[in-house]
Amino acid sequence: MEGLHALLTLLGFTLAGEVLAHVAGLPVPGPVIGMALLLAALVIRRGVSAELERVSALIQRHLSLLFIPAGVGLMTHAAALRAEGGPLLLALAASTLLTLSVTAWTLAWMLRNKQR
Repeated sequence: MEGLHALLTLLGFTLAGEVLAHVAGLPVPGPVIGMALLLAALVIRRGVSAELERVSALIQRHLSLLFIPAGVGLMTHAAALRAEGGPLLLALAASTLLTLSVTAWTLAWMLRNKQR
């Protein structure tokens, strides 16, 4: 039963994000909204509990299991991927570069602010 509270906390924020996205009609996935809400709660709380940190680390260790359904989906829709592969590849490359750029900028900003 150890870690149940932390797991319920993570699931609760995910549910809250799903409900908020659905009710407000937001074009953002519910889990993303849930993560933003969790981040806000952790900032207000000024840290992560040891229990939440342990449960999060456990989930991260097994995160690769979540890619199995995506891999099956890729195999199922191979014909569509062949037909639309070029635009998909371009969109993936552009979004990856954008994500890396924003992440690098955020890290640099956080390191500058930490030194103050």
